[in-house]
Amino acid sequence: MASAFMLFLELALIRWTGSNIVHLSYFTNFVLLGSFLGIGLGFLRVGRSGRQPYYSPVVLALLVLVVFFFPVTVNRETEGVLYFTSLSTSGPPAWAILPVVFAAAALVLMGPAEMVGRCFPELPRLDAYRFDLIGSLTGIAMFSLLSFASAPPVAWGLIAACAYGVLLQPRSLLRYLGLVTVPSLVIVAALGVETLTAGALWSPYYKVTYQRHYLGDVPIMDIAVNGIPHQQAIPAVNRLQWERQYALPYERAAAAGLDDVLIVGAGSGTDVAIALSKGAKHVDAVEIDPKLRELGGLYHPDRPYDDPRVTTHITDGRAYLEGTGKKYDLILFALPDSLTLVSGASSLRLESYLFTQQAMRAAHDHLKPGGAFSMYNYYREEWLVDRLASTAQAAFGHKPCVDEVGAGRQAVITAGITVADQRCEGEWTGAKADTPPPAVDDRPFLYLHGRDIPSIYLIALGLILLVSIVAVRAVAGPFRRMRPYADLFLLGVSFLLLETKNVTGFALLFGTTWVVNAIVFAGVLVAVLAAVEVTRRFRTPPLPVMYAILLGGLVLAALVPNSWLLGLPLPLRAVCAVVVAFLPIFAANVVFAKRFADTADATVAFGANLLGAILGGCLEYLSLIIGYEGLLVVAGLLYLGAFALLPRTARAL
Repeated sequence: MASAFMLFLELALIRWTGSNIVHLSYFTNFVLLGSFLGIGLGFLRVGRSGRQPYYSPVVLALLVLVVFFFPVTVNRETEGVLYFTSLSTSGPPAWAILPVVFAAAALVLMGPAEMVGRCFPELPRLDAYRFDLIGSLTGIAMFSLLSFASAPPVAWGLIAACAYGVLLQPRSLLRYLGLVTVPSLVIVAALGVETLTAGALWSPYYKVTYQRHYLGDVPIMDIAVNGIPHQQAIPAVNRLQWERQYALPYERAAAAGLDDVLIVGAGSGTDVAIALSKGAKHVDAVEIDPKLRELGGLYHPDRPYDDPRVTTHITDGRAYLEGTGKKYDLILFALPDSLTLVSGASSLRLESYLFTQQAMRAAHDHLKPGGAFSMYNYYREEWLVDRLASTAQAAFGHKPCVDEVGAGRQAVITAGITVADQRCEGEWTGAKADTPPPAVDDRPFLYLHGRDIPSIYLIALGLILLVSIVAVRAVAGPFRRMRPYADLFLLGVSFLLLETKNVTGFALLFGTTWVVNAIVFAGVLVAVLAAVEVTRRFRTPPLPVMYAILLGGLVLAALVPNSWLLGLPLPLRAVCAVVVAFLPIFAANVVFAKRFADTADATVAFGANLLGAILGGCLEYLSLIIGYEGLLVVAGLLYLGAFALLPRTARAL
């Protein structure tokens, strides 16, 4: 139960803090790293204190109150938003609120981890690890079910309050009431008030708020996600009058008719309504967020989703392109800007795989003869417009039409399947000399100008590592306690990199939806559990042989390109992807299970492994330089280092 609660609480913290502190929409693994630190410290604290971890509910209550009273939101008038950092924010600045969130996440998760750690000495090593994994799977399943049901934060708070009430034993009634009952009531009350806020909906990705009003006699619905103004539902006729970018795709496309139109990023429906007004006979509307689609269906003035010519698909845009055999007269990427990252991946946004050269080539391949592809947004930077235009040029084999209209680098990029299938007002002059090359699937970082790690990340990661070192020394005592388990520390570092590679790889192959993400995390835990069961029940090869199998699995994963997997039919793609991804994970965890079963101090050994995940989470950012495939090389080197540090007595295991 403690393990299930630990995973549930970690996921809920990532989800809730990111919805109320806009900075965390771009730093989701910031809370994840704080959670790893807390879990590792919880295990290391076992045996050093006999007190109940009453600090956990108290700190969680304080964090909820701080975020409740001091949320960070974006201030914007009427202009679209692409980078929240380019606009002003209300609430505490990043340098003030992020350390608070990181420290609070660590302290909150340290409590349940300490409860889990206290169970380890009571059981054989692998039995304890087995229960820990089963509990973790249960926690993921619980949170996934709540996401499916669009449950609000008060439901998460109630589960946390009940878990604290059951797991923390009331040795002193007065202390229990003051340190468990009262904080739990504060958590539930604060989250209840937030849940009852007018116009607040909770999708699997966002906290969605909306407001309906009139501008003169024009009905408008403003939609914000995670405190960021995101969309406006406006009648098509007014949108076309006010902003020319919405009409340009239809003016630049030379197609004789619009029998079939695909809109990626359909949102609340304005782009769909415009396509219908332009004569589209059928529109496939792709939107990843079910609540945005729901709001559009209920309140859009034109009621476009009620039109029988419209078919809605709640999925990832790239996944839809890779999975459909249908072809279109016009494919439109309509302001697809998720404003949030894929949970568990350091720099991957929900729409990252839409803007790569391979994605635009997939759009090209789904056009009918005479068809065209178009995209628009507020790009803000000239180099970004040039980069996207050069990406379209590389995918289509000729220069696209590029129109800049309005403020904020509002631009429309249109490419016909041939030059004759587009009607440009003037020829695009081409990308400037300093324009970055097109983003690709291995490095889908559209908004990163150079091949480097931005200083803001380097500073934050350096501080995280410094705080982690100080915290481990303060809680666990001298580092020599963990010295015998240096190989387990490196196993934690490399496994986190391996997990990141799988999360991003499956996001490309099957979509960045929350369902895919939950399945991947659950699949990783199932593979780990399978490794533990095999190690418990059967005689496995010695550790040197298992390390060889592990490195062989990494080589196989590096040799099988994602482009080949994307070309397979979906069922076969799933089978091949699972084999390629989970073979090294299975082998790595047989190695860990065999080594862990022979350790002298289970909690210190497990804590060292978990703390290694913090360094692994920081090393994830190497993908900004070397790409996601490069993480396999780094993981392989770390596994070689773990083998080199393996005690001689353990090599025969």
